[in-house]
This record gives sequence, C-alpha cells and structure tokens, in this order.
Amino acid sequence: MALTNEIIQQKLTEKFGDQVGNFQEPFGMLTFEAPKEHNLKVLQFLYDDETLQFTFLTDLCAVHYPDDKGRELAMVYTVHNLKANIRVRFKVFTDIQTPDIFTTSKLFEAANWMERETYDFYGVNFVGHPNLKRIMNVDEMDYFPLRKEFPLEDQTRIDKDDEMFGRG
Repeated sequence: MALTNEIIQQKLTEKFGDQVGNFQEPFGMLTFEAPKEHNLKVLQFLYDDETLQFTFLTDLCAVHYPDDKGRELAMVYTVHNLKANIRVRFKVFTDIQTPDIFTTSKLFEAANWMERETYDFYGVNFVGHPNLKRIMNVDEMDYFPLRKEFPLEDQTRIDKDDEMFGRG
C-alpha cells in the first residue's frame, strides 16, 4: 500500500488527537501544525512509526510574522520518507519574547547546523542544543538580521550611487 497524505494525516490524528491540526496540502505537500512543546514528540513519531519512516530532515527554517501576536516566529521542518519518496512540512509557532524550542539535533544530525543558522538569523533558542552559538554573523551582533523589525531602505536617499547596486 502506497503512503499517502491521507494515511499520514490519519496516523497523526490517531496518535496526537487535537494536538495536531491545520492540515493543508499546498502543491500536494501535507502541511500541519502542533504546539511547540510537542515538536520532538511529533518528529520522533514521524521518524519511528514503521509505516511513516520520515527519517531524513530535508530542511529546518524559521519565518517571522511580526503581526501575528503570540505566534511571531514559526519553525518549519520538512522531513522526507526516502523509501516512499514523500515529504511533509511540520510547523510550530512561538512568541518572539520566549523563542524556546526543543532541539532536534539528537534525532537528526543535520539539524545541528541548521538550528545554529536559525538561531543566528532569527534568535530561536534551541533548548538542549550542544553548541548553540552564531555560525555566520559576528558574536558581538546584538540583533537577529532576518527578523522583520527594521524599516525598508529609504528610496529617496541621494547619498548613494545606484550604479553600485545595479539599479542605474
């Protein structure tokens, strides 16, 4: 029997009940949410279940939604079942004041650097991470550059040469 989005959703709902929800299928990829306290439980279930076998972490990233109070930061995990060649996207949300999410680096070795990069650019604190420090930016940086907290560039500025930026 082929693994389908319906089977995956059914197994998740049977295991976690109303703790998982907001199931969607953009471009055919099953996408769902769970509370941030359950990120490890859900990912471990997706990994261990003999029918599901999502054993490969394709991607882990954050998204900043500044207007969504209490859910400003989203952690997005994309996991892959290599045998059935199917992926699912799993999201957890956290508020920007306490961006603490359990690390998945013990489950997926590839998560180690991806979590460091996400910390570096978004400020997500991965609880239990073995070496959570900046990976690309300088240690002295006191902000997280990919958060949408800064105004866009003033287009009326005349103190720069647009030729240097490919706009002239």
